[in-house]
Amino acid sequence: MRGGPPGSLQSIAALTEEKASNQGAVARRLMGYLTPFKKQLMWVVVLIIVNAVTQALGPALIGRAIDLYIKPANEGGNPQGLLLDMGLLLIVYAVTFVASRYQFLSLGILTQDVLVSLRQQIFSKVQHLSLSYFDKNPAGDVMSRLVNDTDVINQFFGNGLGQIVGSVFSLVGILIAMVLQSPLLALISFLVIPVMLVTTNIFSKLARRSYRKTRETIGDVSADLQEEIAGAKVAQAFNRTKLNEQRFAVRNAANRDANVGATAITSAFTPLIDVLSTVATALVVGIGGYMAIQGQITLGVLVAFLAYVQNLFRPLQIISTTYTQAQSALAGAERIFDLVDSPVEVKDKPGALPMPHIRGDVRFDHVSFAYDVKKSVLNEVTFTVQAGQTIAIVGPTGAGKTTIVNLLQRFYDATDGAVFIDDIDIRDVQQASLRAQMGVVPQDSFLFSDTIANNIRYGKLDASDAEVEAAAKAANAHEFITHLKLGYQTILGERGTGLSQGQRQLIGIARAALADPRILILDEATSSVDTRTEQLIQKALAQLLKGRTSFVIAHRLSTIRDADLVLVVMNGQIIERGNHDQLLKINGAYADLYRRQFRIMETNPDAAQAS
Repeated sequence: MRGGPPGSLQSIAALTEEKASNQGAVARRLMGYLTPFKKQLMWVVVLIIVNAVTQALGPALIGRAIDLYIKPANEGGNPQGLLLDMGLLLIVYAVTFVASRYQFLSLGILTQDVLVSLRQQIFSKVQHLSLSYFDKNPAGDVMSRLVNDTDVINQFFGNGLGQIVGSVFSLVGILIAMVLQSPLLALISFLVIPVMLVTTNIFSKLARRSYRKTRETIGDVSADLQEEIAGAKVAQAFNRTKLNEQRFAVRNAANRDANVGATAITSAFTPLIDVLSTVATALVVGIGGYMAIQGQITLGVLVAFLAYVQNLFRPLQIISTTYTQAQSALAGAERIFDLVDSPVEVKDKPGALPMPHIRGDVRFDHVSFAYDVKKSVLNEVTFTVQAGQTIAIVGPTGAGKTTIVNLLQRFYDATDGAVFIDDIDIRDVQQASLRAQMGVVPQDSFLFSDTIANNIRYGKLDASDAEVEAAAKAANAHEFITHLKLGYQTILGERGTGLSQGQRQLIGIARAALADPRILILDEATSSVDTRTEQLIQKALAQLLKGRTSFVIAHRLSTIRDADLVLVVMNGQIIERGNHDQLLKINGAYADLYRRQFRIMETNPDAAQAS
């Protein structure tokens, strides 16, 4: 067994080692995104090396000018040599400027290429994650990883990385130049470097922990924002705005405290480097001055060393400043990689074949399912449906009705048992080919910020305008669409803002009609519309249901009455099955539901609608 008991020195050391190893792994993985851009990266490195060499040459030229040319005329002073040396110095610094400018420009372009690749990977992952992931993770937090966490990586790659790498090369060049000028004085100047390394290591551990917390808290803030913006209408309707403000204030304060904590740690780092720089300068002035008096070094070497010491700690100061960006970027990368590495629970088997053309026979064979291992949602559900039949699923809220159709679409896999379509286990075929032959009309059809035509076309992306219009007519949506100023080219707001609930449902039905599915799922499709719109939807659904295997989660009595099979689900089990008349004769749970709920809808639809 690795390490000792919890809390022992061995276990603490092992945990510290594991954290350091994880940090290194995250850094290496993040740098791996630069691999496809080796040519651009090599060009940046060349520019960095040129920049480092010219920075090291500058103080040497100044010292050379002092020793050789800045003397009284009677002692061998040489104005022409001084002018030539200063001209050379200007050329050196001009090269430094050009190399530095193109270094950051090239790195900036490279950074954007890397971020495009990273964001695309995150988005592709989100598109393929199983629904169980979103059951456990708020959408706002996922958005924060895609936006906020990639932004801190953008800041680091765009500025910090180039500065850190450039500073390292500059540091090496300065160290070499100092040793060439005076090995002894260089050694004295280096005395503060071990202190600097120990300090950096301490701050590294503290800052990493703090910046990880800042990324987590900004994720909480984003999740809260996303939820409250989506629910603004409900909050105002129930006078929850003050309470929501108080709850957001708590999360906002937590993010503030996390950032203040991180700033408190990193703000002490740069001043400490300044102190070390001052100590090193004092050592050079004191000891170097004594050596110059004793004739061990020239005045030019001393002046050059003073410049070198300043230049030596400038890269260290840059590294300390950008170091906070690096820690924040690593914390953000951790959260991104956590998302990217999240397992896809529902995936195609190796070698899975496309689903053949569906006839529409459906069989649930002793299917059990649990979102949480502690609580089962479905228990030993078994039923058989023939192609073309309409099946109504009724029962109280939380009985497992929606779970049945989710398993049919393979958004989740059954915990036990199996789901068959045309005697094929749906786990043996490709998900895309399975869902391509299914259509769904949910309780609240999700519409995108696009034209009405494109929202309908979402059911069949290559559909012509004529096919889109035909689908809208079949769904009884054509009339209201043509009365809009821009008709089918009307741009909808977020989630279909600008249309009524009923109009959104009609477009959802048109989308399903255009897809021409073999299996159709209606999930409370008319539960939130007015009576007049319900009649339009019922007419559209009557056409849409013909010749298809249809699953209808109970919403209106007329559909249930016409169903070939009604499944009464309660506590995750089918407790009754049969058609409408058969179940009424049994006088069981369905008859009770009919008397308590459906008869109200039949005799007083306005009251039912109000309810």
